[in-house]
Amino acid sequence: MADPTEALDMSSPRRRLAVLGSPIAHSLSPALHAAAYRVLGLDWEYTAVQVGEGELDAFLDGLGPEWLGLSLTMPLKHKIRPRLADLDRVATLTGAVNTVRFIDAPAASRPLVGYNTDVPGLVRALAEVGIDRAAHVTLLGAGATAASALVAAAELGAETVDIITRTVARADPLAELGRQLGLVVTVSGLTAAAATDRVSDLVISTMPGDAALPHEFPAALRAKTLLFDVGYAPWPTALATSWNAAGGSARSGLTMLLHQALVQIRIFVANDPFLPLPDEEAVLAAMRAALPAPAGGTAPGRAVEG
Repeated sequence: MADPTEALDMSSPRRRLAVLGSPIAHSLSPALHAAAYRVLGLDWEYTAVQVGEGELDAFLDGLGPEWLGLSLTMPLKHKIRPRLADLDRVATLTGAVNTVRFIDAPAASRPLVGYNTDVPGLVRALAEVGIDRAAHVTLLGAGATAASALVAAAELGAETVDIITRTVARADPLAELGRQLGLVVTVSGLTAAAATDRVSDLVISTMPGDAALPHEFPAALRAKTLLFDVGYAPWPTALATSWNAAGGSARSGLTMLLHQALVQIRIFVANDPFLPLPDEEAVLAAMRAALPAPAGGTAPGRAVEG
């Protein structure tokens, strides 16, 4: 990895950053980053740029020395990997990169380092609602975000993880990742959610917000087990509505988006995801104020975008 002590010279010229993806118009990342940089006193430009999978290389090749870093959402989290000189531990585990930092002297060939801030973002979001340990986790979905959720489950001390997905074979890489993490992993189809003997300390959904299960989770489980749904727009998602109907608690992915962005900003400012920002509490408060209320709305979006 790059030297984590390589902090940014705050007197350097104005820096440029962006979140890339397709679609990207719905992104809340520019508002979050702008709020943070105002508090930090940094005159940095952070924008959302529509970049498809086949356009990434041309975009990177056209960047000038003023560019400091990038946030990545789908479909670019895997596409970026051949361009990276190094990866952090979490990005290596998950195979998904949502943050890129430019390193060393300004030049077209300067190396890029990739990070995954989705995992710490999810862990920090769960801590906000009192979840700092979950021995038995149920995970819905098998995409890139599911890999981050699986690593987050391991960091919460999970012993077993039940993966429920539409296409069982698609979860093979997740099952292998779970074994590497020392987890007992089971994989089953969507109908398994309704098993009357199902128990879980936490349910994490990485499915599209409008996706409904063919059968609901048992009412007793929905009533007592937290659902963390990475979707946030529209809200409530179909799954959150089911949870609410049973008197349970469902949380949107907005706080995950918030905290993964905060860790990104640590990387952009100090090249260190673990080093708190100056006056970080004020930075986080300003970012939180820039978020919309997680209710209603019809704009398309997923919480994990940056």
